[in-house]
Amino acid sequence: MNKGIDKNYKKTLVACCFGFVTQAISANFAPLLFITFYKTYNISFGELALIPTCFYITQIIVDFLCTRFVDKIGYRTSIIISEIISAMGLIGMTVLPDLLPNPLIGIIICVIIYAVGSGLIEVLCSPIVEACPFENKDGVMSLLHSFYCWGAVGVILISTVFFAIFGIEHWRILAGIWAVIPLLNVYNFATCPIEPIVEDGKGMTVKELFKTNIFWIFIILMVCAGSSEAVIAQWSSAFTESSLNVSKTVGDLVGPCGFAFFMGLSRVLYAKVNKKIDLTVFIAFSGLLCFCCYLLAGLTNIPILGLIGCMLCGFFVGIMWPGSISISSSILPKGGTAMFAFLALAGDLGGSIGPIIVGNVSQLMGNNLQIGILSGIGFPIILGISA
Repeated sequence: MNKGIDKNYKKTLVACCFGFVTQAISANFAPLLFITFYKTYNISFGELALIPTCFYITQIIVDFLCTRFVDKIGYRTSIIISEIISAMGLIGMTVLPDLLPNPLIGIIICVIIYAVGSGLIEVLCSPIVEACPFENKDGVMSLLHSFYCWGAVGVILISTVFFAIFGIEHWRILAGIWAVIPLLNVYNFATCPIEPIVEDGKGMTVKELFKTNIFWIFIILMVCAGSSEAVIAQWSSAFTESSLNVSKTVGDLVGPCGFAFFMGLSRVLYAKVNKKIDLTVFIAFSGLLCFCCYLLAGLTNIPILGLIGCMLCGFFVGIMWPGSISISSSILPKGGTAMFAFLALAGDLGGSIGPIIVGNVSQLMGNNLQIGILSGIGFPIILGISA
């Protein structure tokens, strides 16, 4: 960063980092409870797949709507609303599933509520940081997105400790505790400097974006990045617990937590060495190695190798999402809110497609999640080719 930059812009970066932590809570808390929902509420794997699917489909709708209203009501108002709504959904999880006759409906309603907030965060935080006068924008963007990973690690570690001490039956209390983070971050977004991503009237329109051929390559990259990431992130807890015959504690720590840790590590490392690496080549190479990790997790009968496959997959998918955004921003600098919204939409589309494929294939194969994980292998292949 420039030494001459107003220190207040660091507050903007901090606020956006905690915005991604909020999104990590929204995306990762419910999947930790899949087996608990399965046993407590008798919800099948196929029905459980509706949870991440509804989460990502809601984000897709929000991503699309952002192209229409964010520039009108302003970035600050929109991002503050995102934190409040995220908190409301998490608070709802503490009571709604047990109030309704069908617990799954209660869970999905809460997921949809906090997915609205998460979708806004996803669209807004990247352009807010992109608009700040930082040097090394690629590195800062990768560092920003690493906080989603560190948020996921924190959610998994703290949740695991909480469940070990107080019992997993008290998960509703923990949902309420997690709601505190977005509520506190409202103050950060209310007081930090926020600059426009492009000057008024100078951003590309949706029609102009759709006529730009390279834009559609970016869309393909984001779909594959979203799916490659979401399949392991959403299903690794249940996968390690049920398919690899390890305890829930071990499964959570080395499954989704290990995945998130390695994903965050890759983003931090790229933030430090990005000037020495061709981003496009790095993404393509990561897609190939991600493919290998899917094979390892989906084919091995040795639990430790399956766990290693899940964790290393995080390292190789880490650069895909922020890297695709950075490439898009550099090639289409006037893409504006519409471009960021459609990139997020594409990523969420992939995030919804991947987990639903895994859930339904697993159910068709007798609740075999290992085969389900293997069914998502096509997305990293396509990403590597597209890059």
